[in-house]
Amino acid sequence: MLRTERRRLDPAILNLPIEKMRDGYYSDTYFNRAREILEADGYHPRVRMQVFQRNRAVLCGIDEAIAILKLCSGRHGEDGSWDDGWDGLAVRALYDGDAIEPFETVMTIEGDYALFAHLETPYLGVLARRTRIATNARAIVDAAAGKEVLFFPARFDHHLVQTGDGYAAYISGALGVSTDANAEWWGSRGMGTVPHGLIAAYGGDTVLATEKFAQHIDPAVNVIALVDFDNDCVGTAVAAARALGDRLWGVRLDTSGTLVDRSVIPQMGTFVPTGVNAQLVHNVRNALDAGGFGHVKIVVSGGFDAGRIRRFEDDLVPVDAYAVGSAFFKGAGSFDFTADIVAIDTGEGWRECHKVGRPELPNPRLSPVE
Repeated sequence: MLRTERRRLDPAILNLPIEKMRDGYYSDTYFNRAREILEADGYHPRVRMQVFQRNRAVLCGIDEAIAILKLCSGRHGEDGSWDDGWDGLAVRALYDGDAIEPFETVMTIEGDYALFAHLETPYLGVLARRTRIATNARAIVDAAAGKEVLFFPARFDHHLVQTGDGYAAYISGALGVSTDANAEWWGSRGMGTVPHGLIAAYGGDTVLATEKFAQHIDPAVNVIALVDFDNDCVGTAVAAARALGDRLWGVRLDTSGTLVDRSVIPQMGTFVPTGVNAQLVHNVRNALDAGGFGHVKIVVSGGFDAGRIRRFEDDLVPVDAYAVGSAFFKGAGSFDFTADIVAIDTGEGWRECHKVGRPELPNPRLSPVE
């Protein structure tokens, strides 16, 4: 399911580095110098800025961009105090999660350019990053055709991007995330399976490690056994199900793309046998059902992207959930955003003013930001 409520994030939850953003620490130098020149010249033109990007996408980062404007627009007074600039701006914007078309205006900012010139770099940056994640997530969620998608790429990038990235995946329908940071903005918690490291710590005994997980972790947490440690997903899955019974929610198959699972070796010849393939999933499902463990769900991971998930769904592979990693960071196309001044207030009305080829593109879908 996708997030459908039309509300914006409270800027306070974003933990922005407000003072550094106000100072232009994260901004391209030429934007800071533009502000410096306008202030030194005593020139305060009221402009209209429009923001867009060039591809079909799922928009995200709008709430962060608005928060940056709310908390960091303004100017330093002569005594070093900060004069807030938000009340002097008029912002209209789409919502996080909106589908957007190429060159569609996603936000406009009207006001004294000196109040927000220094913020162009950070607000365009969050839009680009979050929109990439949200767009990739939407494609993956759509491919999964209603089955749960787990957002598990945290270990593939810097820890400081986890919170916003998790939110970007969430607004596109990926409801399970792997870290508490991923889930912070929408008030949830991270989830996960029994990791290979815990299994190794218990001497390579997957069943024992899973039992210890069930013994010591909150009973409300779903127990999901990782069953590829011995490269015998069928045998390990059945053994875990026998040992834990109804306490076992599911098993996760994560066979390396350079290995062939033990159960698949006799069946080789008509399909690519390595990694988590359709035949391996069928083997595990059939064995669990035959043992009376039809309640145990199957989660697959290891190199899944929208295309691979779609093939599994087209072939009716009995998967219950897809755990996806680095595919959230990839995807064809660019999600870079551009901001242009398109009009200037002459005091007697707005006058068109923009670089050649970048005219104003009004968008009736924009909503005022209070």
